[in-house]
Amino acid sequence: MVENIRIHILVVDDDRGILELVRRSLEHEGYQVDTIEDPNVVLKINLEWYQLIILDVMMPKMDGFSLCAELRNRVDCPILFLTAKSEEGDLIKGLGAGGDDYITKPFGIGELRARVAAHLRREKRERKHLLEAGGVQFQIQAKRMSYQGREIPMTKSEYAICEYLAVNLGQVFSKERICEAVYGYDGESDASAITEHVKNIRAKCKQYGLEPIETVWGIGYRWKAE
Repeated sequence: MVENIRIHILVVDDDRGILELVRRSLEHEGYQVDTIEDPNVVLKINLEWYQLIILDVMMPKMDGFSLCAELRNRVDCPILFLTAKSEEGDLIKGLGAGGDDYITKPFGIGELRARVAAHLRREKRERKHLLEAGGVQFQIQAKRMSYQGREIPMTKSEYAICEYLAVNLGQVFSKERICEAVYGYDGESDASAITEHVKNIRAKCKQYGLEPIETVWGIGYRWKAE
């Protein structure tokens, strides 16, 4: 089973019975599940913390394909459709709107859980909106870091170092490599500045009980997984 800690899933369907069935099934696996009946409400809420979204296709106020197209401008996570239709034309339309997969009604609980776990396990697309690494959340466009809902204030350079290491979770980089990635080849800062930045990052993170950056002696730094 996929590691489900802090994995949030959103399910949107105008059928309360379906919502309750999906919610209970996924919560049984350890996921945190939110459900919404009105698709228009989805466009008004903060979606950046969801790791997967499930949309019903046939909804009266807005169909799942239209909603998916709107959401793709705001989220990177997998989007799955629940549909009673199985025609090839609908599948192509759904994928063209930014969807990742279909689950055809009626569906079995085992199939639902397996599809969700599979998409979470193999999700590797480049993050443009949200990244989570070692328990720390990164809002990519806003250039903000947070932990358990609390923002960790960082300077521009400190954030850039953290994001670079977190995106490459577990990989070790020399101070020179980090400097080039953050400031460019023609940047005015040098590798010695990275040491000071990392020192400051550690001090700030320690206030939140975090020690995300590990020193690999003789090589450089890496962002630790939990």
